[in-house]
Amino acid sequence: MNPVYIYRFIRSLLVIGGIILGGIALFYLSKYTYPFIIAMIIAFLMNPLVTFFEKKGRLPRGLAVFVSLLLIFLLFAGLITLLVTEIISGTNYLAGVIPQHIETIVDYIETYITTTIIPLYNQTTAMFNNLDIEQQDTVLKNIQNIGESITTGVSSFIQAFLKNIPAIIGWFPTTATALLFTLLGTFFISKDWDHFGRITGKFLPDKIFAGAKRLFRDLKRALFGFIRAQFTLVSLTTVTILIGLLILGVNYSITIALICGLVDIIPYLGTGTIFLPWIIFEFITGNTSLAIGLSVLYIIVVVQRQLIEPKVLSSSIGLDPLATLVALFIGFKLIGFLGLIAGPVVLVIFNTLQRAHVFKAIWAFIIGADSNKTI
Repeated sequence: MNPVYIYRFIRSLLVIGGIILGGIALFYLSKYTYPFIIAMIIAFLMNPLVTFFEKKGRLPRGLAVFVSLLLIFLLFAGLITLLVTEIISGTNYLAGVIPQHIETIVDYIETYITTTIIPLYNQTTAMFNNLDIEQQDTVLKNIQNIGESITTGVSSFIQAFLKNIPAIIGWFPTTATALLFTLLGTFFISKDWDHFGRITGKFLPDKIFAGAKRLFRDLKRALFGFIRAQFTLVSLTTVTILIGLLILGVNYSITIALICGLVDIIPYLGTGTIFLPWIIFEFITGNTSLAIGLSVLYIIVVVQRQLIEPKVLSSSIGLDPLATLVALFIGFKLIGFLGLIAGPVVLVIFNTLQRAHVFKAIWAFIIGADSNKTI
């Protein structure tokens, strides 16, 4: 056999084996080092802000990192405080309004039972009495089986819920500890970011180091573009809902719009989890005009999202809309709702690797070609 093909086959096995071993190692190590992996990602995303304070503000690197973390913490704390304040205010409002709506729903249920359920029950009872004894026994057994199935299902749900309570309680200290290590890791990694880069440059060949720098630069640009695109889409949805609710004269429009904006981050669910039950409730309670207005607003939000999302994603990170849809579906099928976020991120990474000519470099290594021009 030609030695060239043997060498190519060996190099292919090396590449495949390296990818598999790297994936397995990352999977098992991430169980124990995930706070530091998250810290590295945060430091990577935060590095431009730290560099800005370091150069423009002439601050020491450590102080620039501390100021950046403090600003990010204050930003999130302010947003959470605003959201909690609005939710408390809205809850107090609902506490005074809900009893009236409950009375309306109870009246509707009583009317429905009187006009529909009771006549249907009488008809069913008459039909049941006309059945033979064996047929009546069969019907009763089926009803008993249905009741037992419902009882078993409810009991299993309650049992599983009670078993998970200790795990839920134990999750809080674990999360607090992981958060503490993440913050400390972010500080030290960001503080010595340039130092880590110099150390990496000493151990890696110049060609690979230059390619890695280009890869990280493109990856940072793509990830920031993805975050900017999601922020733009959520902001447009929130503003549109806020304007619509103000036009409809809905109380606590800001609270509802903010909640809808947060829910809109979740693909497939989106604002429909808020609007659809709300619209149905307004129809049931007889507030037809508000129900129609909410329906029109929901349609506008959905159409706006569908029309703008491909353009925003394409302009921000250069992703093809069809490829994004495929990534969403594959991610959802593999790891559930988390995959709806991980899918586009993986696509961004894949696209960045392609633009950085990493796949060309791997192919050049496999065939034994000179890859100086590919990186």
